[in-house]
Amino acid sequence: MDEFAIEGKKYVALMREMGNLPLIVVKAKKGYIACSYIDKETAEKVGDIAAFVSGVKTFDDLKKAKIRAATSWAEELGIREGMSVKKALELMDSELE
Repeated sequence: MDEFAIEGKKYVALMREMGNLPLIVVKAKKGYIACSYIDKETAEKVGDIAAFVSGVKTFDDLKKAKIRAATSWAEELGIREGMSVKKALELMDSELE
C-alpha cells in the first residue's frame, strides 16, 4: 500500500500502473476516493461511500482534482460534484456515528 498525504493528514492509498492511466484509490475512515477505473454503479449497488475523480495520473494530480461523481451514500455525508478532494476526505474521515 502507498501513503497519500494532504496538508499533513495521511491516508492509506493504492496507486498501480494499469494501462494508459494508473489505478488510484485513497481510503478514509468511512469511504474512499477513486479514479474512474472504479465503477460508480457497482459502488452504489454495494453501498459504498465513494467519490470519483478522473484524469489523474499522480497523487499530486489527485490533490488538485475536483470530485466528478459520488454515490448517494457519499452525498448523504455532504460530498458533492465540484468539491475538492481534501474536503471530501475530511467529510469521509469525520467521526464515525
